[in-house]
Amino acid sequence: MHAPLVVKKTHCLLILVTLALAASPVIPQTGDVQPGAKQEFLRQLVAAAEERSHHAVRYDPAYVRIPYPGGDVPADTGVCTDEVIRAYRAVGLDLQKEVHADMEQNFSAYPRRWRWLSGHPDANIDHRRVTNLMVFFGRKGETLTTGQRSEDYGPGELVTWDLGGGVPHIGIVVGQKSAASGRYMILHNIGQGPRIEDVLFRWKITGHYRYYGPNL
Repeated sequence: MHAPLVVKKTHCLLILVTLALAASPVIPQTGDVQPGAKQEFLRQLVAAAEERSHHAVRYDPAYVRIPYPGGDVPADTGVCTDEVIRAYRAVGLDLQKEVHADMEQNFSAYPRRWRWLSGHPDANIDHRRVTNLMVFFGRKGETLTTGQRSEDYGPGELVTWDLGGGVPHIGIVVGQKSAASGRYMILHNIGQGPRIEDVLFRWKITGHYRYYGPNL
């Protein structure tokens, strides 16, 4: 004779639980803190890239045998890729190691020109080639738009260009803006050492990436 009362109480309890769940705040997932870590990484990368503009570097593309991992050509020499490598090293990421490891596992994914020249990965030079970095950042990072809207390019991002005749170039977007154009400027080395300049749209853009490393 008490069954209807039990059913009624159970029904009311379910309604109360449903209402309570609907009103309760959403609990953030663990991954929700990740964007903050990524932004902090980009902030540090930008600071490291901007610091590179204070170094005197003679442009020298020569092949040099260097230690592995953590190897670098002499500090007063280098090319455009070396500024990217040095900026990442300053925040704890060794692109020499990361690129070499990926090329050992996925050599066929990288440009044929370099495969024909060496026939196998070469930790002395592979990470210093723009086209290899493009493949690596595309595989391990985020590939972004290559359009003509300056607002699509933000600090800490990597941009590659074709200077003409298939000559590649790479630089890092920094936090400083050009007073003339209002665009974020680029840390790069095109022959006069590492400089921060308003060159985003000076050449044909061939790639645009973000890379946070393997742990973010």
